[in-house]
Amino acid sequence: MQVTTQAFQHNASAALQNPALQKALKNIKIGFVRKRAAAVAKLPEFEALREAGRDLKNHVLDHLDFYLERFAAKVTEHGGQVHWARDAAEANQIVLEICRSVNAQRVTKGKSMISEEIGLNDFLEAHGVQPVETDLGEYIIQLRHEHPSHIIAPAVHLNRDQVADAFQAHHAPYGFTERREEPRALLDEARQVLRQQFLQADVGVTGANFCIAETGTTVIVTNEGNGDLTQILPRVHIALASIEKVVPTLEDVSLLLRLLARSATGQELSVYTTFSTGPRRPDDRDGPAQFHVVLLDNGRSGMIGGEFQDMLRCIRCAACLNHCPVYSAIGGHAYGWVYPGPMGSVLTPQLIGIETAGPLPNASTFCGRCEEVCPVQIPLPKMMRHWREQEFERHLTPVAARFGLGVWAFFARRPRLYRQAANLASWLFRRLAGGKGRISSLPLAKGWTAWRDLPTPQGRTFQQQWAARRAHRS
Repeated sequence: MQVTTQAFQHNASAALQNPALQKALKNIKIGFVRKRAAAVAKLPEFEALREAGRDLKNHVLDHLDFYLERFAAKVTEHGGQVHWARDAAEANQIVLEICRSVNAQRVTKGKSMISEEIGLNDFLEAHGVQPVETDLGEYIIQLRHEHPSHIIAPAVHLNRDQVADAFQAHHAPYGFTERREEPRALLDEARQVLRQQFLQADVGVTGANFCIAETGTTVIVTNEGNGDLTQILPRVHIALASIEKVVPTLEDVSLLLRLLARSATGQELSVYTTFSTGPRRPDDRDGPAQFHVVLLDNGRSGMIGGEFQDMLRCIRCAACLNHCPVYSAIGGHAYGWVYPGPMGSVLTPQLIGIETAGPLPNASTFCGRCEEVCPVQIPLPKMMRHWREQEFERHLTPVAARFGLGVWAFFARRPRLYRQAANLASWLFRRLAGGKGRISSLPLAKGWTAWRDLPTPQGRTFQQQWAARRAHRS
């Protein structure tokens, strides 16, 4: 995937001027925000569950080495194989070698953000292996040669006509020569095409929402059932997971599942929650002959013990995206890499560098909604501020921004001068407004006034009001 995070401002402007995208983004409020609110309202103990989920994930991160070793031992005990990947290149090579070991020509894939992170599809295609996405949203964007715009609804940026166009352009070889537009007809068409892919695949690749240390089990959560067919039908099942996905016990998974579905889609539980432990046993009627788990680090171990460790609590529910006013206005592709929204604004700089992803931590109003709805209480605004601090310290922020902050800092260190400057600025802004209460054009602030008016200060300054309150209390 081409990284375009540095072009965030251009990407965002293009997104705001895209009528089809703007129409599609309106569905987020109906499809996710309202359903989550309704599901949470039905569960009085939801806030207590959030605290328990936070504490559980913190416990795991404090003892991550122990739980990873225990998980790997249990996978091996049940006949599976564990592969450790330091980065994307190692993970891709591991998957390719497994495919080559069984002469695989076709790979079906369940939904996996880790496979997007490492660029698995492009890598396999470049080495003669055909990957086929089986999640409906992922399949649609694969036909369109796009990347997900949302971590649980990858095609949320598309409308029905665009889906119909994609099917018409690619499904003629499967006998579908007429354009279909009704949702049910499109779904049936995709099901028939993908069923052939399931039956012909040599290897199935899925993600893993959780990895259970107690049993060596991987867990996937879906609403389509494609993950089950991806795991059961091929000879080989490969589960891709990042190292922080491990949890201690089955009971712990039940806690996180109660948080995940409600936060993600407003469901009490997803339609399919599938537990996989090892390859097919002699008395099993179906299942893969080989079971592999690829555990990816890719910079995550470097977050342990640092100011971004809390980000590793993320369970990929996308609640922060769904409630973010910035994401809701521009969609996911504007962020320019795999992980969009507030969680991407924190995680992406860690994975590809703040030098490349600097604009993302600045793509926030700091309204705090992301932290408010996070099921494991990740302090996303605080960590975005940490990235802004690092960006400033490395002189990566624009010259104008650094100059402005320098001027503010000069006055902030001199309280008397600061008060005089604030009073003067308040008077000057009111004069420029001419009694209208707003300024439509202002030098050095055209980035604001080009799109909206700047309200002028009203009444006394904060310091004047504070001094009056203290005097009143005395």
